[in-house]
Amino acid sequence: MPPARKRTRTYDPAKIRVAVLAQFGNVRQGVRTLTEEQLARPTHLGDWSVRELAAHLTMAVETVSRNLDRPEPGAKELALLEWPFATAARAGDIADGTRELAADNPDLDALYARVEERITERLATASDDRLLAARTGAMTLADYLVTRTVELVVHTDDLNRAAGTDIPLDRQALAACTRLLADALAVKAPGASTEVRIPPYAVVQCVEGPRHTRGTPPNVVETDPLTWIRLATGRTQWKTALDEAKVSASGERADLGGLLPLMG
Repeated sequence: MPPARKRTRTYDPAKIRVAVLAQFGNVRQGVRTLTEEQLARPTHLGDWSVRELAAHLTMAVETVSRNLDRPEPGAKELALLEWPFATAARAGDIADGTRELAADNPDLDALYARVEERITERLATASDDRLLAARTGAMTLADYLVTRTVELVVHTDDLNRAAGTDIPLDRQALAACTRLLADALAVKAPGASTEVRIPPYAVVQCVEGPRHTRGTPPNVVETDPLTWIRLATGRTQWKTALDEAKVSASGERADLGGLLPLMG
């Protein structure tokens, strides 16, 4: 008898909309408190300063408004679980656009205010199944907003680490980000020999090998959501997380080092 096919995870579009707006609001409040000294600090993202990173965070949301202003594409091109693997090719364009945006908008709060107003207005009338002509490929608005939780959560964490701030992470946004990246691992390494646990948000099975059916799985990886997100996006190395006891891994198929990061 063939193994049962895994069902694709679904997300509540209404909750995701609220989460995106909430996390962007959290970031806006945090950026307001940054001093010039903090804005000038370097980040671990190439040669970006904190000011450039703060400007970049608005792009994660403005791209929704911009795509809603454009003509709707004729067909869907990209599924949600394909998105994490389609982002690396755009890194160069994003870096150039970020530097220009930061240089053109010295008043960051005014920039955030405009972006927040636009996204709030456009989401009020846009349907979940409306297609967006995203550069990674045409996606539904509902799917694309899930990807925005990844962008916002990952870069909020980047900002906190670089500027020494403590901008909160919206629980729904953190959950969606964690789940999407966990499911991407299962896509990259299909199988059921290893169970990856990221409480309280996600559990996935992955990696080829003997299938686990009952009891304690022979191969188990467990970590917290932020550590998982940092691993999945290359902010933290697998060995470092193990050495710092941020990850527990047991079993001969529990080494995920060769599968990470999922996103560059």
